[in-house]
Amino acid sequence: MTEPAVDITDLRFAWMAGRPVLDVARLLIPRGERVFLRGPSGSGKSTLLGVVGGVLPPQSGTVRVLGEDLGRLSASRRDALRADGIGFVFQMFNLLPYLSVVDNVILPARFSARRRERAGADLEGAARRLLAALGLGQPTLLARPVAELSIGQQQRVAAARALLGTPQLLIADEPTSALDADAREAFLALLMQECAVAGTTLLFVSHDTSLGRLFDRQLSLPEINRARPDAEAA
Repeated sequence: MTEPAVDITDLRFAWMAGRPVLDVARLLIPRGERVFLRGPSGSGKSTLLGVVGGVLPPQSGTVRVLGEDLGRLSASRRDALRADGIGFVFQMFNLLPYLSVVDNVILPARFSARRRERAGADLEGAARRLLAALGLGQPTLLARPVAELSIGQQQRVAAARALLGTPQLLIADEPTSALDADAREAFLALLMQECAVAGTTLLFVSHDTSLGRLFDRQLSLPEINRARPDAEAA
């Protein structure tokens, strides 16, 4: 039997000496499932994504991601797991402003041989295909420093970067917040298509609850999180 993409038991996480932000008894996400996670600001959504993505080490409980127990991994091993198997669309994008659009998209393949192998021999071609599907295929745009793009365009570049090399787990934190209706529709269509083809597990966070119908399952974080974090802690 295939191990789940995400398997959490009795997770607790607090910032510094404060009260817990997360207190999750159980969360199981099978491989290939597309999960929509909702919850108000301050409910701990971004913190949970940080733990699942190996950015924040779990303080207690067990967090298994792609078959690895994150609590037993060194920081360097968590970094390797994230580089090889996890794609991120960060809320703040985390693009490198001095690199071109294409160079930002192919960046994950520079740090992971596995992602590079899955992307294929033509890295630039793979990047251009993803960007074109997101409405960013103009040749004059692709060579520009990413800092010259609009916020909505930068968000789409971040999405293309996360999808490059078909990661096993894709984590998306408010990935459509800066997109207009047409761009949002194109983004979601590409996201679902790429995940379906590669069997990628998707954990998607958004305030836009109307998007939940597109996913295999919807989760409310306040319903599974026994902690009641302050808004500024999430």
